Amino acid sequence: MSASSAPPPQQKLTAPYGSWSSPITSDIVSGAGKTLGGTAVDCLGHLFWLESRPTESGRSVIVRGGSDEDEASDITPIDFSVRTVAQDYGGGDFSVSGDTVIFSNYKDQRLYKQSTRSPSPPVALTPDYDEPLVCYADGVFDKRFNRYVTIREDRRESSKNSVATIVALELNDETIRDPKVLVGGNDFYAFPRLDHEGKRMAWIEWSHPNMPWDRSQLWVGYISENGDVYKRVCVAGGDPTIIESPTEPKWSYEGELFFVTDRNLGFWNIHKWVESDKKVLPLYSLEAEFTRPSWVFGINSYEIINDHKNLIACSYRHKGKSHLGILDTNRNTLSVLQTPFTDLRNITCGLHCLYIEGASAIHPLSIAKVTLDEQALKVVDFKIVWSSSPTSSNYKSYFSTPEFIEFPTQVSGEKAYAYYYPPTNPKYQANQEEKPPLLLQTHGGPTDEAHGILNLNIQFWTSRGWAFVDVNYGGSTGYGRKFRERLLKQWGIVDVNDSCSCAQFLVDNGKVDGERLCITGESAGGYTTLATLAFKNTFKAGSSLYGIADLKSLKEEIPKFESYYIDNLVGSEKDFFERSPINYVDQFSCPIILFQGLEDKVVSPEQAKKIYKALKSKGLPVALVEYEGEQHGFRMAENIKFTLEQQMVFFSRLVGHFKVPLVNSVVGRIPFETVLVKHTDEYTFDNLVILYELPVAAGQPQKPV
Repeated sequence: MSASSAPPPQQKLTAPYGSWSSPITSDIVSGAGKTLGGTAVDCLGHLFWLESRPTESGRSVIVRGGSDEDEASDITPIDFSVRTVAQDYGGGDFSVSGDTVIFSNYKDQRLYKQSTRSPSPPVALTPDYDEPLVCYADGVFDKRFNRYVTIREDRRESSKNSVATIVALELNDETIRDPKVLVGGNDFYAFPRLDHEGKRMAWIEWSHPNMPWDRSQLWVGYISENGDVYKRVCVAGGDPTIIESPTEPKWSYEGELFFVTDRNLGFWNIHKWVESDKKVLPLYSLEAEFTRPSWVFGINSYEIINDHKNLIACSYRHKGKSHLGILDTNRNTLSVLQTPFTDLRNITCGLHCLYIEGASAIHPLSIAKVTLDEQALKVVDFKIVWSSSPTSSNYKSYFSTPEFIEFPTQVSGEKAYAYYYPPTNPKYQANQEEKPPLLLQTHGGPTDEAHGILNLNIQFWTSRGWAFVDVNYGGSTGYGRKFRERLLKQWGIVDVNDSCSCAQFLVDNGKVDGERLCITGESAGGYTTLATLAFKNTFKAGSSLYGIADLKSLKEEIPKFESYYIDNLVGSEKDFFERSPINYVDQFSCPIILFQGLEDKVVSPEQAKKIYKALKSKGLPVALVEYEGEQHGFRMAENIKFTLEQQMVFFSRLVGHFKVPLVNSVVGRIPFETVLVKHTDEYTFDNLVILYELPVAAGQPQKPV
């Protein structure tokens, strides 16, 4: 066909921002919510991974990767779910060695042993205490003594003040008995790692009031002939004059100890312990983060390459982007490898390849097999072997590509960062005079980070004509210790100010409508959302998912892992009161919708009820949606779907003033009363009707449209 006879480009429809139709439905989003819980490779090179499935009520399953001839298959039986609740956030849920996998079962929190080759049922390794009060995480096989070394968290004496130890389980004993304690006495432990002879064990420990990214210590223990730790050496973190948080210890085949720490430079870089001289040396110094905060167990940001003992495959993050690198431990040089991923997480060494967990603006969270050349300095093959959303590429033309932005904060000379997603839809455009509504997202943690990767939740908004911005306010990770510590004693101030500054920056640059600014967040991000709405007038509506309204109540109820974290972030008793949104409900002046899991152990459901009642009595448009069976973070597909839809309808009707098409949505297909019975209780019935009303002035009667 000649150029002159080519079909003309399709004429775009002109429609208001926010009212565009999109094939990225809530069903698509909730179905793409699979998450990864880590990867492992057995002695034959078979890949295993742990995936959480919203369509199975959040059940987590170990999957054995397929080959060219075989498809991937589930290892975990249907009546098991692989997940530990150690330190509440879990991680390090399973480990593979030879043809054996050991995993934590969610229901009873016991450890089980299972063959990866035969269909025999899992066998329990740890005692049954009637209740799931003892949990395990981050385990490794000890071949010298045929045992399993792992972190144990014991809540039998106190659920709020659990006892952490490093313990060993005998694997050749058919009798189930209590594990043997190897190391104990401190508040927290992580990363027990044995050298290849089983004669030395490295581990990380820390104590209150620190979080592991504030201050921690790396220890090495020497193991006797009877399997006890008989001598200990503090490798890093013991000098009070050096502020550091060592993490991720790993032994080379030659017996050298590598680890990551942020001493001196203020960024997490890879270091080596010279045992003979008792010295710690940096391998390569770069103002970039070679790991991330240990919210969960089992982080694996680097690997020593099996075929090249002097080379380390590592990921590092610099100015909002991840890179895959090869670090030469002999020459102390770093080579950068090219991959399609802009965000990298765990790395696992396979047979003559690497398996990396990553994502990009067009790739959802995935596992890729990376084959290197003979020198391990160049990628010769890159193949995605698992995807959290394998059909997402069907909607590529609707994807909004994030723009990494730096914006000025209220502190002179300081900047913060964000990813801005413009409205994108190949079939629609808006009038040139109109600016799009904005939804600003504040991430959780708050010691966490927005990543600028493909998230269909975000694309759900942008493909309908919303602008979206994901903020890395002061206190976020990925930018070094100094940036992270901006939030110390300033939570509820720095994060709030930076969120407002980001929104104003976008308004001033003509990207969004200053009269249609909305804000949302989960957990700590939910707190920032509520605090912003209570103490600032920048936004016109907000959505809080299991967010914090009362800092004092949080402090009283929070589990051991974070029991001093909030003190470090807030400060005095006066600060706790003055930064709690629940104490300033008279200052709220815009609509708010709240979502809460009724089994949440981190943020009590009472907090959502309390702020709901207070705002309702004030006469503000407010709604509360509660989910039975959900904890801190929603795992069930139907609840993920319902939450997303209700946020959009809420914002569209009360702030956007336009109708939003929700293809295949709950709204309109199920009688309204049915939805309420399934998802809410008496606190939400009358006010959820607000989703179908126009906004009213505070104190005025609310009437259905």
